[in-house]
Amino acid sequence: MFQICKYYGTRRVPRSLWVNNRTSAWWEKVVPTYTDVQWIQDFRMSKHSFQYLCSRLEATLGRSDTNFRECVPVAKKIAIALWKLATNSEYRTISHLFGVGRSTVCYCVHEFCSSVVSILLCEFMPWPNAEKLEEMALHFERRWGVPQCVGAVDGSHIPILRPEEYHNEYFNRKGWHSLVLQGVVDGRGLFWNVFVGLPGSMHDSRVFGMSSLCSFADKGGLLPHVTRNIGGHDVGYYILGDSAYTLQRWLMKPFQGRLTPEQLVYNHKTSRARVVVENAFGRLKGRWRCLMKRNDCKMDKIKIQVAACCVLHNLCESNDDEYRDEWTALPATQLDGPAPAIAEAGGQDTRTALMRHLNSM
Repeated sequence: MFQICKYYGTRRVPRSLWVNNRTSAWWEKVVPTYTDVQWIQDFRMSKHSFQYLCSRLEATLGRSDTNFRECVPVAKKIAIALWKLATNSEYRTISHLFGVGRSTVCYCVHEFCSSVVSILLCEFMPWPNAEKLEEMALHFERRWGVPQCVGAVDGSHIPILRPEEYHNEYFNRKGWHSLVLQGVVDGRGLFWNVFVGLPGSMHDSRVFGMSSLCSFADKGGLLPHVTRNIGGHDVGYYILGDSAYTLQRWLMKPFQGRLTPEQLVYNHKTSRARVVVENAFGRLKGRWRCLMKRNDCKMDKIKIQVAACCVLHNLCESNDDEYRDEWTALPATQLDGPAPAIAEAGGQDTRTALMRHLNSM
């Protein structure tokens, strides 16, 4: 309880204003006693990564106390947001747990996600330069035996509630409403490009064509002049995709139809390399469960949450934060089924050269 005095001439009459008596004992007394194992289990990241977030976001999330209300500390704000992203619990449940109002929980989550995207996105998900492309290509070749590859692309569906407008556009082939998240990862499973927000009914190839990645590659962002002679053909940097994508000089996909033994070997070896993006989506959704359950937020806030989760994924993976297999409810390859195949286009010479190289190994 606190009091507000109203002035009536020369006489002061105190008026009491009652507020909800909430307790934050769990956060103030129990959480500080957490072991590293308990911290990882509840907040999905190490204490080191959590403290890094606190230091980087202090300037944007920090507030000052007022005469009417004490501000929520930065560490508590971040913990509230991480709890929501990791569990997708109701605001009411999180409100009782942390001793704050439901509207405060909603505000903390949105403010945190917006800050992560605006401040940390460029740090943990920059466009690759020449040095980075060379590093990614070397890693792919050493780990997967696929030369000149700098990434793998795939799409994943993010469940949402039925939108009030254009709801048919968001109804996907699986029978529920969703947004499409397109991601490109390197050989370590870190996202270096994400594109989220298009309706779930859109084909992966159309989503890809509308993304900044397609424009980036078309304009020479993958440095087409940096080539390597493979099987008598100059092969530049490229990305691996599944059969849903259009074949390009900088995007390789599997052979389809009646296949030769050499083509089968090519498909097998490139599929082994492409599993890195399926595993990345599995770990992303396993760590941040809000991406696996229907989100009741507004569409623009969901998009910000998804982008923030991808940045947090890169932060945790870069810091080697523990990931537990039980967090993944489904095998990564079953989280999203394959999209229908489409007709092939250019890039045949590059793919044929790669097929011959992989068969000679």
